[in-house]
Amino acid sequence: MKTISFTRCIALGIITCLSLSASAQNVEVNIAKEGNITIAPEIYGQFAEHLGSCIYGGIWVGPDSSIPNTNGYRNDVLQALKDLHVPVLRWPGGCFADEYHWMDGIGPREKRPKLQNNNWGGTIEDNSFGTHEFLNLCEILGCEPYISANVGSGSVEEMAKWVEYMNSDGDTPMARLRRENGRDKAWGVKYLGVGNESWGCGGNMRPEYYADLYRRYSTYARNMDGHNLYKIASGASDYDYNWTRVLMDQVGNRMNGLSLHYYTVDSWDNKGKATEFNDVEYYNTLGKCLEIDQVITKHEQIMDEKDPKKNIGLLVDEWGTWWEVEEGTNPGHLYQQNTMRDAIVAGLSLNIFHRHAERVRMANIAQIVNVLQSMILTNKEGGMVLTPTYHVFQMYYPFQGATYLPVECNTEVTTSQTGRPIPSLSVSAAKKDGKTVVALVNSTLDKAQTADITGVEGKIVSARILTCKDVKDHNDFSHPNTVAPTDFKGAKIAKGKLTVKVPAHSIVVLETM
Repeated sequence: MKTISFTRCIALGIITCLSLSASAQNVEVNIAKEGNITIAPEIYGQFAEHLGSCIYGGIWVGPDSSIPNTNGYRNDVLQALKDLHVPVLRWPGGCFADEYHWMDGIGPREKRPKLQNNNWGGTIEDNSFGTHEFLNLCEILGCEPYISANVGSGSVEEMAKWVEYMNSDGDTPMARLRRENGRDKAWGVKYLGVGNESWGCGGNMRPEYYADLYRRYSTYARNMDGHNLYKIASGASDYDYNWTRVLMDQVGNRMNGLSLHYYTVDSWDNKGKATEFNDVEYYNTLGKCLEIDQVITKHEQIMDEKDPKKNIGLLVDEWGTWWEVEEGTNPGHLYQQNTMRDAIVAGLSLNIFHRHAERVRMANIAQIVNVLQSMILTNKEGGMVLTPTYHVFQMYYPFQGATYLPVECNTEVTTSQTGRPIPSLSVSAAKKDGKTVVALVNSTLDKAQTADITGVEGKIVSARILTCKDVKDHNDFSHPNTVAPTDFKGAKIAKGKLTVKVPAHSIVVLETM
């Protein structure tokens, strides 16, 4: 990594500017006092796939388990998710969604057929966690369910009947079947994904072919009994701007939302290890993470040509880090540890989503338990660990539904070995219920940043920090609190200015009023 110096400027809508001096540690930040864009709570969405121990052993252990549970849901995980204020949860995939046939997962559990999970390690799936178990979980958590329906190997009829089963309150065949299975009232599912990664594991389709399939399938996914669907088309991976252009041209306003998937991976053949990395690898990861800002901007520009009023949402419904699996685990189960580096990625990403909140209406980090950049880790003995990423999401809760406040920040910028710019300090701000919330992410490994912030008035009512001695630090079952938030004392307001001293590799969230 090398340090570069530029005159003050704002580039590509990034919150940071480039400083005059590479050695400067004081940062000037100006926060607008007013804004008119709401940060959708769904930007803090989660994702649960039938993959490894995300569902089985993570969320669900069954009612007969020795692990304390409520109707089969792990009590410790349930409470942790309630504390996280999850706004929306995506299920059943991922790649699994396009091989999932929903009728296999209803009715008496002992009579449900088993299948092999061909995408993720060949694990035998017993279908004990199906539609009722998922939608009832969402009710317990108070979150919106997001169903990814099967287009890759499923039929139009199958999707139409699933929507009827979940959303019909009438005397219809699927509503009667639902009642036979113990649920009288429809759940009223709002979010429906019409396929997943149709360019890859969802069918290896061309965008033109998928566009026609979307038009067909979505026609028969009907609104029922006042339960109106928000239909989401399977969108692009990373830099595939042509996919977005074709769907905007050929689907347009037939969709309510268009998905985007982005992981901080430069080489799928050498993803690196979660807890073993050097400084160069650390900054390369942050550079790739921050590049999503440009990626979103380019997709937005294409969408703006056909939809200048921004009626169609962009949903980053898979994002996060992706490392090599932990030693001794099934390679197809994607179980990885989660360090302070992952927390920094989460903070930087959320700050970017805030800035694009006019178009970005949802984001779903991958995944909620035991898979990739998870919130929670569990084991078969009944242990549970909250990851550094969990703590970031909890600290950022005040941003959900808040009004975004534009930020200008003058900070040092360095360049990763892969040539991507990395601002030393990332800042996001918003206002809600008379309070101003400010999040600051210091991405440097060894340099504290003192931010002098104008535009924030009143007094500090809460302040928390997430940091650690080493950016490789993480929480495990023997040391569950190595990385955990604490009260923060390094901020003050005086003479109309908020001054925050942000330690190296740390995240600070504070509220004023």
